[in-house]
Amino acid sequence: MLRLCNGRGREIPIVHRVIEVHEREDSRAVDVLTKGDNNYGDDRLLYAHGQLWLQRHHIMGRAVGFLPYVGWVTIIMTEKPIIKYVLIGALGLLVITSKE
Repeated sequence: MLRLCNGRGREIPIVHRVIEVHEREDSRAVDVLTKGDNNYGDDRLLYAHGQLWLQRHHIMGRAVGFLPYVGWVTIIMTEKPIIKYVLIGALGLLVITSKE
């Protein structure tokens, strides 16, 4: 699995699986096509306009494990910032009121 970085200007990294790899014989460069588990087709709609493949510089890392549904937290906090501020405030209040 790969981390797809900043597809279409998004700042949320996405982990999607590799479905095709093409190695060019002339330059030994590698082109990669990815697909999300929840998507019907490949991820070309998430890539930059006119881009059909990911190259090595688009790949930020490799997933070595997973925690189901944890990604929803980042998506919700990005789309609804008030939730992020409420969570930070609650954690701050917890720190202030906790006794050691």
